[in-house]
Formats: sequence, C-alpha cells, structure tokens
Amino acid sequence: MPKMKTKSGAKKRFRVRAGGSVKRGSAFKRHILTKKTTKSKRQLRGVHAVHETDTARVAAMMPFA
Repeated sequence: MPKMKTKSGAKKRFRVRAGGSVKRGSAFKRHILTKKTTKSKRQLRGVHAVHETDTARVAAMMPFA
C-alpha cells in the first residue's frame, strides 16, 4: 500500500485550529491593488475560517492534520 500524502498546495494554504476549524488567507489581495478601494483592502486583512461546506474537502487533502 502506498503512503498517504498531503497535497502540497493545501498545506501551504490552510492551517487546522485546535478546535478543528480550518483557517485560510483572503483571496484578491495579491496584485492589482491600485484599483481596489482602501476599505476593501482593509476588510481582506487577517485570517478567515473555511466555510463549513468546504471543510470536508480540505480535510481530504490534509489527512494528517
């Protein structure tokens, strides 16, 4: 039986919190920031939780988390 592997893209993007929820960074914050308003860039700061409907999909990509 081959070893189970963690998807390397998922381990760079997600972290599992102690309570079991998964945190993620915000999208739309990497480039083309000049045309975005200051308010929208400010609201994209910080970390957010992965939506509960996608948590199982992320957990499948990270079997050891």
